Amino acid sequence: MENTDNNGLQDFKIKVWMVGRILALILIVLLLFKNLFSVLLFVLAGIIIATYFHSCAKILNKKFKIPSKASTLIAVLLNIGLIVLFFWFIGARLEQQIAELSDKLPQTLENYKEWLQQYPVGGKILNSISDTNYSGKAISTAKKFFSSTFGIAGDLYIITLLGLFFTANPTVYKKGFLHLMPTKAKSMAQTILTEIHEVMKNWIKGQLFGFMFIAILTGLGLWILGIPLVLTLALLAGLSNFVPNFGPVIALIPAFLLALKSDSTSALLVVGLYTFIQLVQSAVTQPFIQKKMVNIPPAIIIFGQVAMGMLCGFWGVLLATPFLAIIMTVVNKLYVDKQSPDQL
Repeated sequence: MENTDNNGLQDFKIKVWMVGRILALILIVLLLFKNLFSVLLFVLAGIIIATYFHSCAKILNKKFKIPSKASTLIAVLLNIGLIVLFFWFIGARLEQQIAELSDKLPQTLENYKEWLQQYPVGGKILNSISDTNYSGKAISTAKKFFSSTFGIAGDLYIITLLGLFFTANPTVYKKGFLHLMPTKAKSMAQTILTEIHEVMKNWIKGQLFGFMFIAILTGLGLWILGIPLVLTLALLAGLSNFVPNFGPVIALIPAFLLALKSDSTSALLVVGLYTFIQLVQSAVTQPFIQKKMVNIPPAIIIFGQVAMGMLCGFWGVLLATPFLAIIMTVVNKLYVDKQSPDQL
């Protein structure tokens, strides 16, 4: 009887150790996944940069009959030159406006608080926001949502290097990836890579068009309304196009607060302007993007942005849409396209 109890106790200890080891292994895998996923996003960002440079090189090759390698080098140097020229002519003014915006916003926020306190509902909102627990949770979530792996400068350096390496010799990495595939899957993998390349190229086209469209319209609208710091606010609005759903709201906040400093009518006009531009942009550029890309339901994009933002911070939010486009392209090719029409 005693031997039976000892055996049962020994079996229980073994099971506990097994469960503990499994849980530890799951925890290690999750931690590795989180860190490796951030690195994978850097690789994706590098691929997007390389795709952009090769798209520019293809235009040069087609229009001017420049050899492939030379056109790639010219495309890279031309884009770097355009960025340098932009900051050469507008950089000082942009820096001045950004500094002015950072100086004005705190005072504008104080004015906004005073305006809210005039109304009972506004006082309740301010009290709930000023609550210590709520503020601590909000700040913690925001820091996690917009954090970066190595700091923005370090991340940009890594992404730029990856982009240049992928641009210089993309065939090496493509062949290396295909070598990892089983023999029977190589043809399908090649098809999927080609499809993903087209999806990324069209996404870049749509985002650049949207950036120019929103920045120009926002700049003109704010200039007509007499809102200060037009250049900075227009660029911020254009860049927000790269982050669907959340970007336009973030871009609206400083413009709304600066307009509110003048009067409430100007603030409402700014909200109307940004809303109108987003509606026009959705009617003009979104159909173009969706026609060329995989159709991603809006709810999936929001879920992906929140999940990837909590997991990887700023880069997760920024790259959620192209990442989801790649996932849906792979799923379509490997699963959906193989189903019969009756199953869909």
